[in-house]
Amino acid sequence: MTGLPRDYPPFLYIPCVEHVTDGAHARAQYRTTNDGRAAVLVYSALDRLHACCGDDQPWFGLPTHELQRLYDVRPFDVVYTDVYVPQERRAPQSAERVR
Repeated sequence: MTGLPRDYPPFLYIPCVEHVTDGAHARAQYRTTNDGRAAVLVYSALDRLHACCGDDQPWFGLPTHELQRLYDVRPFDVVYTDVYVPQERRAPQSAERVR
């Protein structure tokens, strides 16, 4: 996986499918774009994740340089940073379309 900007944050907060007590068991929440690509939403700060996804959104933290590990487990086509998710699209248990 390549192509992240050089000034990308060193640590990311990533929405996951369900609450877990051990980050090793976290499953990133993937989204599907309107054109069918697999997308991962990442947040540069925890307060941004809460503001954009809601206080109840499960999440896990990951150093940016380890994003490749996430890709190796389940490849994705695009990474979106600090994207606001409208209330009606905040469904942690299902893949949603990102517009």
